[in-house]
This record gives sequence, C-alpha cells and structure tokens, in this order.
Amino acid sequence: MTDEEVFEANRELLFAVAYRMLGTVADAEDTVQDAWLRWSAAPRSDIAEPRAYLARTVTHIALNRLRSARARREAYVGSWLPEPLLTTGQDTADRAELAESVSLAMMVVLESLTPEERAVFVLHEVFGFPHAEIAAAIGRTDVSVRQLMHRAREHVQARRPRFDVDAGQQREVTERFLAAASGGDIDELMLVLAPDVILVSDGGGKAKAPLRPVIGAAKVTRFLAAISDQPYMGIDRSEMTIEVAEINGGPGILVTTGGRPITAVTTVIAGGRITAIQLVANPDKLRGLRAGRTLPL
Repeated sequence: MTDEEVFEANRELLFAVAYRMLGTVADAEDTVQDAWLRWSAAPRSDIAEPRAYLARTVTHIALNRLRSARARREAYVGSWLPEPLLTTGQDTADRAELAESVSLAMMVVLESLTPEERAVFVLHEVFGFPHAEIAAAIGRTDVSVRQLMHRAREHVQARRPRFDVDAGQQREVTERFLAAASGGDIDELMLVLAPDVILVSDGGGKAKAPLRPVIGAAKVTRFLAAISDQPYMGIDRSEMTIEVAEINGGPGILVTTGGRPITAVTTVIAGGRITAIQLVANPDKLRGLRAGRTLPL
C-alpha cells in the first residue's frame, strides 16, 4: 500500500478519535488533516506500526487543540454542547457501547475530564488501545496512564447517563415525544418525560435558545408547548420538515428547512421515559449535518 492508502485506511478511526476528544467536527477534521501532514513528512524508517503511529499523532494534536479550546468555551454564550452528527453502521455486538460513547450526553460528561483523562478514556475504553501505546501518545509513563484511567473511569461512572439499550424502544419513545412536542400535547408530554428531565439547549448566541438548562417535566413541557405553534427562528412551521433521524448513535430529531438543518435534538431515554434532552440550534454547530458528514459506528 502507498502512504496515502495507509492513511486513508485509518482515516475513519482517526476522525472518530478526534471527534470524541474535541466534540466539534471542524476541529476533528483539522486534526486529521494535520496528522496527514505529519504522516506524509515522517521518515518511514521511524514508523514500525502505522496505525499506532497515526493514533499517537492524532491524539497529540487533539490534546493541544483541546487545551486551547477550553478557554474559548468558558466565554461561550449559554450552554455548550458537542456538534451533532448523523451516525451509520450495521448492528453489531459492540454497537451499543460505541453508540453510547458518541452520544451528546456522554460527550458532555467527557468535557468534564482533564484533556489527558479524556484521551486515555477514549483510546482505552472506546477503542481498546493498550496502555503502552496510550503512554506514548500522551507522553506519560505506563503507571501514570493507569492512574489517569482509574480517575477517568470513576468520574465517568459517577456521571454517565443511564439509558435504554433497546433501539426499538428508544425510537418508539422518540416518535411519541416528537408527535407530542409538535402538536403541543401537554398531557402526552408529561407522560413521556421523566419528572426530573433536563433540557439543555445550545444556541451559541446565534440562535434563540434558553441560556440555562430547563429542569423538570412541567417546565420543559411549558417550554416545548410555547414554541410548538410559533414561527421558529423566524421560519414558519409550514416551511419546516421535522423527522426522526439517527444522531450520535441513537434516534434523534432533525429539523430542516429547504433541506438545511436548523436544529438537532437528541435525548437520553431510561425506563421508557426521556430523562434528558439536548437541543443544538447554533448554526455553526450544524455544519457537519449540512455537509452530510456521517460517523460510522
């Protein structure tokens, strides 16, 4: 295989790692492109295992980007959510685990880790890289990596969202939620929402959205009912298409106008009810959807 063919064979893996670490499509794509530049210039005598070398390279670049991104996110207007992506792939035994790792709710949990903890968690827990390769990727010792892994696991375990694994039930609940929210059906919304449901919206100051989380079934229902019969971001409801789509590993809701995505909604479903809603309306966060970018699972 040529150098370009080797890189292309690993491109999906590299993007998947970078996206889970950074939470944005543009940053992940830029990270993969930087990795290609380093790969194309690297002496081949120094590369015994291309996959490991590329994973180390993309991790190192992503870590640097993540450290600088944290300062920008502190000044972000309202709540910050990762960029949503359509996901595709065949049903496999490990698909549920991969789907959870890329859900917006889980990626929000990963945001609370240190950059090094996040790198270790993503590489080991999601992609199964051994500790020695991770140590080389982040410039730490094997012992240090194990300590980081232990802290990251404890942190994620304490905060990871509980969700239903059954895809059929997830879709059924999502469809009920869509029908109730679109029709302003308060009674049905109260049935489908968990009492302590949390709605987090990301408008980034560029789209109208609550700046703080909306907590509790009653408040979330009032919010959804209030916007169900009004123009949305200046667009008449008759000009919009609202449909269920697979977003970040599970059934979500995609709102488009003229084929252009204007909002993506994902949920966490447990016990047959929705416990969390993530609503992304910031147009900058929908570029991957507009471009038709997908993330294979």
